Amino acid sequence: MRKLHLDTDLGGDIDDLCALAMVLNWPAVELVGVTTVSDDGGRRAGYVRYALEIAGRRDIPVCAGADISEGYYDPWRPGFPDEGAYWPEPIQPAHGPAIDAIALLEHSVEQGATIAAIGPFTNLALLEQRSPGLLRRAHLVLMGGYVFPPREGFPRWGADMDYNVQVDVKSAEYVLQHSTPTLVPLSVTIETALRRAHLPTLREAGPMGQLLARQADAFARDEDMEARFGRTCAGLPGDIINFLHDPLACAIALGWTDGGVEIREMWLKSEIKDGRLYQTVDQTAKPALVVTRVSGTEFSEFWLSMVNS
Repeated sequence: MRKLHLDTDLGGDIDDLCALAMVLNWPAVELVGVTTVSDDGGRRAGYVRYALEIAGRRDIPVCAGADISEGYYDPWRPGFPDEGAYWPEPIQPAHGPAIDAIALLEHSVEQGATIAAIGPFTNLALLEQRSPGLLRRAHLVLMGGYVFPPREGFPRWGADMDYNVQVDVKSAEYVLQHSTPTLVPLSVTIETALRRAHLPTLREAGPMGQLLARQADAFARDEDMEARFGRTCAGLPGDIINFLHDPLACAIALGWTDGGVEIREMWLKSEIKDGRLYQTVDQTAKPALVVTRVSGTEFSEFWLSMVNS
């Protein structure tokens, strides 16, 4: 039985919920804990608990971690979409001291769980500060990093769009310096797509699928990626609603190697310049594993099949 711990900023971009839904249906996987990051008085943790409850998984520990009130994200301030549009009822926040989340993360590492970090890296930095050397021993998969530009046919995004890294650059630099992670970079994840064509299947996939469909409808109205990317990027489907950044990172964490996945060892130097963190290939730097290629189309269909299983 493979063990996984999810460190997430669920409650903003809907791909975190897409990732959770997939992980819950993954065969032979024990989700040993969920911690939230860039939380706001336990609001994200409350959303996670609600999602787990409708999935019949109240057994999974959930703790609210680093909070936006603590100054980690200045001048950014991670926000939330309209709760009434995205959730079927008001959700009770699940506030708690961040130290509980860090303790849960530490316990998961000691159990040998893979840590899939699909939000800012603040909790991981706090974990390393609490227990120096622990991240070196952890199997850590990070959704983020900007090592190479996107391929032709996809959004021509730069390092500034690498949200999980750039929203808290100090924590990101610290984690990258004190761990040997697997990076699932933005340049690869933007080849995936949650599509409007997926919605009928999601609506038939039980309470979690119906929640995903509701949020996908709301997200499509708010972000209009069909116009922004579906009509302008030849590599993406015209009915794209969102990218599946976080599900792909979690699939890599769980050993998914289909879809032409390529993972290379690269020597990366990370440094902060003008408030941004940049990564460059440098043979004198420390190594990391980097996902360099995947079939986004194949993964997107795989994700849908897992959520509907």
